[in-house]
Amino acid sequence: MGWLELYDHQREALDKIHNGCILCGGVGSGKSRTAIAYYYILQGGNVDAKTYVKMNRPKDLYIITTAHKRDKKEWEAELIPFLLPSELYSAKVTVDSWNNIAKYKDVKNAFFIFDEQRVVGTGAWVKSFIDISRKNKWILLSATPGDTWQDYRPVFVANGFYKNKTDFDQQHVIWSRYANYPKVEGYYNQGVLLRHRNDILVHMKDKRGTTRHNIVKQCNYDKAMYKRVWKDRWNPFDDEPIEETGKLFYLLRKVVNTDASRQVALTELLEENPKTIIFYNFDYELQIIKDICDNMMIPYKEYNGHAHQAQPVGDNWAYIVQYTAASEAWNCITTNVIIFYSLNYSYKVMEQSSGRIDRMNTPFSDLYYYKLKSHAPIDLGIMRALDQKKKFNESSFMKNSQN
Repeated sequence: MGWLELYDHQREALDKIHNGCILCGGVGSGKSRTAIAYYYILQGGNVDAKTYVKMNRPKDLYIITTAHKRDKKEWEAELIPFLLPSELYSAKVTVDSWNNIAKYKDVKNAFFIFDEQRVVGTGAWVKSFIDISRKNKWILLSATPGDTWQDYRPVFVANGFYKNKTDFDQQHVIWSRYANYPKVEGYYNQGVLLRHRNDILVHMKDKRGTTRHNIVKQCNYDKAMYKRVWKDRWNPFDDEPIEETGKLFYLLRKVVNTDASRQVALTELLEENPKTIIFYNFDYELQIIKDICDNMMIPYKEYNGHAHQAQPVGDNWAYIVQYTAASEAWNCITTNVIIFYSLNYSYKVMEQSSGRIDRMNTPFSDLYYYKLKSHAPIDLGIMRALDQKKKFNESSFMKNSQN
């Protein structure tokens, strides 16, 4: 065995990775180490040697990741085996968040690793990404690279397949003639798009020995209260009218998520599973979960916008984590159970959350994911979007529900 530990699927990916590609692998598959290994090889290193081979005047390395991963210094740990950064090299190593990508749009002749694909749409991040791509070597890392051709457009432009967004639209986009706003109805020449996608996607299929068991725990909901919120636009919790769409959906979910049957389902799962991670969306859910743990005398820790507590240890515990704060940049190999008290709107967030226990070094072969769900239209709509690997859209839900 050489100086660097790489799995077979990582070595296979290294043979296929090229400038401008998307390295696509599941959460916990080792994309970070593989990406750094690719940089190391390009700079004259050798991953197959028995001992570390010094690079030859390496380029500056920039890693653009999520703010959460940057703050947790997850990438710094991956860089250590490659002796980066160190006094051996004059090359700079910079790890920063997507929020600051504009700071690097004038960098030239460097190497960029873009972590957790964020280049969708037409915003400032995309513009900075394209500027950077034209003056540097780069690769993208993603577990879920794209749902539509529009998601791939910025990467296609960055690879030089198209001059800009307008060029892409003129060659491929079919616009709806009846919508009051620019709406994509379909695409021309999808064979060309498929060829471009095949050119840039590098799949990294790890051969981990885990099996995911997705189990839905059916819960009830108060149909009369749900109807009052949806039909009458009335807030039963504060006894006042509902004036905003965002508030409407918040209250629909609150009716569903606070139902006593959901609390019973969680209690039963905690009785059956002594060590569990519990994901939730809203603060009122956090209080419900904490009350249940207190009543059952289960020790717990929190990871959310209020507290960043370390993972619990021992034989009986619950780790209560909020999707937005804690769906990435931490791993747990001391349990094989995650309970989703409520569903998140985003398939990507759900997948990232699931990956917290699905790691290459987990001692468990079977992983259990419990999703608490009711037959309420809002829950069914969210689950339908997740099953299609999409993000739940409130506007589309309202439109379809009114038809």
